[in-house]
Amino acid sequence: MEIYETLQAWDFVVVGIYLIVLIGIGYWASFKKKRKAGENLFLAGNSLGWPSIGLTMWGTNVGPSMLLASASIGYTTGVVAGNFAWYAFIFILLLAVVFAPRYLGAKVQTLPEFMGKRFGDRTRNTLAWYTIVTILISWLSLTMFAGGILIQQILGLPMWLSVILLIIIAAFFTIAGGLKAIAYTNVFQMILLIVVSLVLAVTGLNRVGGIPPMLAQTPAEYWNLFLPLDDANYPWIAILLGYPVMGVWFWCTDQSMVQSVLGAKNLKQGQLGANFTGWLKILDVPLFIIPGVLCFILFPELENPDHAYMTMVTHLFPVGMTGLVMAVLIAALVSTIDSALNALSTVFTIDIYVKKFRPEASQKQVVRVGRIVTVAGAVLAIFITLAIDSIRGLNLFDVFQSVLGFIAPPMSVVFLFGVLWKKASSRAANIILTYGTALSLGTGIMYLWVLPNEVYGFWPHFLLLSFYLFVALSGILVGVSFVDHKKGEGSKSVLDFGILPPVSRQVKYLWGVLVVVMVVLYLVFNGHG
Repeated sequence: MEIYETLQAWDFVVVGIYLIVLIGIGYWASFKKKRKAGENLFLAGNSLGWPSIGLTMWGTNVGPSMLLASASIGYTTGVVAGNFAWYAFIFILLLAVVFAPRYLGAKVQTLPEFMGKRFGDRTRNTLAWYTIVTILISWLSLTMFAGGILIQQILGLPMWLSVILLIIIAAFFTIAGGLKAIAYTNVFQMILLIVVSLVLAVTGLNRVGGIPPMLAQTPAEYWNLFLPLDDANYPWIAILLGYPVMGVWFWCTDQSMVQSVLGAKNLKQGQLGANFTGWLKILDVPLFIIPGVLCFILFPELENPDHAYMTMVTHLFPVGMTGLVMAVLIAALVSTIDSALNALSTVFTIDIYVKKFRPEASQKQVVRVGRIVTVAGAVLAIFITLAIDSIRGLNLFDVFQSVLGFIAPPMSVVFLFGVLWKKASSRAANIILTYGTALSLGTGIMYLWVLPNEVYGFWPHFLLLSFYLFVALSGILVGVSFVDHKKGEGSKSVLDFGILPPVSRQVKYLWGVLVVVMVVLYLVFNGHG
């Protein structure tokens, strides 16, 4: 039985009420008085303490797409996908002790600005385009893909119609002033989603009879983080070598992830906030992956593992509660889509249109271009989403990770060498950001669409491909930099982050404890089978 066949009229009534309330809050938010300066935590420069930083980073990382995708991979392979949450602590630590001191010391607001100081204006301009590509693919199209799958499950519509319906819902909220409401209520929605996932996991665990029966009713390999070399899904070597490429890009160089650290009161708060994120990431496995494992036990005949999360919701929650979960998922997805469209429009109008083409543009012209870019971005994202939907042989989680795996290598290379190696030249960085990006995305297009791995079995694992691209691009950057250095054409760096302060005792202690906890978790989850 399809999910939409199990839904009751009351579920749709609850969805309608929830969305109407959001629109009402939107109107109220639109007409209420302007808030005092500094009232908004995220606009008050350099005022964030460690709790805000940790919760913001984790909240940005954890969303409806994560819930649906994590349950899907939990259903098919168990906790191996926990590596994408738990292995991250190394790269969050890298952000805390290597990147954050340099970002904060350089007193920059954005990472393109940081790289502009390191390699020059051309690199900053190139990074603006790179940012547009990553927003379009990783934040917009992948979110629309997950949302399309959700709408498919709820209404039984084809993907193209589901995605268009999602965009119409987003546009409707914009027109009604409701998106301001979604931004207003986003923290509440995320807390609700996390509570729902916790209740889902506990309810499912009770239904199967507790932890011992859960372990007994699943294959032993479901509880291993490292799987054998011949494993078709996630061999340990692919995770060990491939995830770091993605980890450096996502946790250390992505503006949306690093932004809260850039807004820290001081370096110590930023480092403690990153540490808090590392602790919160431990929750990803029990909250998001375990419901998928429980679904495997309770509903073993599920045709599509991407339906695991909503299958659990519709079968374990009462009528009305299911509608509330659907409403919160839809609203949070719409919020992410709106944020991505807004970021896309902002980067293009400010960093490209005004800076490069029309410095004298009036406010009216900037707004008009911003609206055109928003519409164009939405249309382009629909086509990219439908292209992603045509990928065969991968579930939702694998699609996410494979697409991100082909975006990550150029940025990881340029930031790692730019920060850690003084001889890295501007020309080398620009070559990697332009031709390296073309090579990386081109390889991804070949792997996912032109010569898909499902049909042509000669491809290595997509995480290994990401690693090979990283090694190749690193070699090119080093080679070009040496040539430039011999010619006396290194980088004209104006980057100055001062004398790096020592890491405080408290930061060292808390990171030390987290490292020990993570090592223990890896030992516990590798002794099965």
